[in-house]
Amino acid sequence: MRVTKESQGGQAAALSKEDLVRINLLSRRELTEEEVYTFSVRLCDNEVDRDLERFAPQTLEELAGLFVGKSGLFDHQWSARGQAARIYKTEVVREARRVTRVGDVYCWLKGFAYMLRTDSNRDLIAEIEGGIKKEVSVGCAVERAVCSICGGDLRQRDCGHEKGKVYDGRLCYASLEGASDAYEFSFVAVPAQPAAGVVKGRTDLKALAAAFPGGVQQLEQLEEEARLGRQYLDRLRQEVVRLGLLAGAGLDRETLKSVTGKLSGPELAAMREAYSRQAGSRYPLKMQLEYGEKTLVRQEQDQAFLI
Repeated sequence: MRVTKESQGGQAAALSKEDLVRINLLSRRELTEEEVYTFSVRLCDNEVDRDLERFAPQTLEELAGLFVGKSGLFDHQWSARGQAARIYKTEVVREARRVTRVGDVYCWLKGFAYMLRTDSNRDLIAEIEGGIKKEVSVGCAVERAVCSICGGDLRQRDCGHEKGKVYDGRLCYASLEGASDAYEFSFVAVPAQPAAGVVKGRTDLKALAAAFPGGVQQLEQLEEEARLGRQYLDRLRQEVVRLGLLAGAGLDRETLKSVTGKLSGPELAAMREAYSRQAGSRYPLKMQLEYGEKTLVRQEQDQAFLI
């Protein structure tokens, strides 16, 4: 699962001897202090963003190591010409006095990058120093988008919860977990957000689809089919809960709702069939024509008394 997030960054950073050693581990020749310019960037954090996603603190720790050595680009254009900087160290910063909207201690991944002091980079360095280049966006990969309510994978739609809704006082959001790769960070032309929170990158699925003929229409069709599929799963879960109560499964309504929220479509269908059979055994349906048969038998018996 590729993730693109934007944040604030682009602050000048002092260069220490240790930093220069780290930088020279990445360079092909030994660079001097006069040849390099360093700055720091806020790569990503654990705050719930406007897309109702967040990086789990453990994911930030995992990304810290993955981002070392990665390039800094412009607008996520993957070309050698677009490379402007490189990250030489990272650290996870924790702010004990600040909490996220879900009550966790706020933490964020800080990256330190360097670039060469060349004529071609002079304007970029000036823009960083002047606060013009402040927003950066990261490209990385995570394994799971975990539902904050039940722990299911929201990416696979294997639970009945919806991001943004509140369940028993708890906000449903996706926790991005299991960092598997880090690609790059990029300077982007996006206005700074007032809360300095992480925001979604512009290179989302719709933007990519727009680059191909008919891509937007196909994506909209897939979104509509996905919406109908979610509605079907919601109705299926409700039916399983109803049949489970009728079958006397020994579980209350809330427990059944929690269990069914973690099941896939085929699993729900199998449970519906099982509960349907159990409910049928407890409450067998009687034929409505039975009274007619009894009447016929009664008439045959009464014929013995007819003269």
